[in-house]
Amino acid sequence: MFGISSGELFFVALVALIVLGPERLPKVTRFAGLWVRRARTQWNSVKDELERELAADELKRSLQDAQTALRDTEQQIRDSGAEAKREFDDMRAAVRSQPDVTAMDPPAAPADPVVPNEGEGDEPRNA
Repeated sequence: MFGISSGELFFVALVALIVLGPERLPKVTRFAGLWVRRARTQWNSVKDELERELAADELKRSLQDAQTALRDTEQQIRDSGAEAKREFDDMRAAVRSQPDVTAMDPPAAPADPVVPNEGEGDEPRNA
């Protein structure tokens, strides 16, 4: 973890045994273990909090990107609607500005009347 090999660890344990003696060494190791556990707990707590903050920042960024995309899409839809309305108004104006063709044409001649065949008329036949 800190680059300490097993030989170095053995040397530190031997020096601690000589300096502290066999009576105080178990208490000191328990105390050192307690502080190592506390340090690990604090480190994990800080690491978890940083991960939560990073996740929250990523979520905020993602939400902002989605809002920007939504605004862009909304603007495109509005522009498309305005363009369609403009084209519709242009077509309406073009149709209104053209002369009324049906009013200028002469009335059409009536179609040839249909002559019923003999014997098919409504009047009785005199023979």
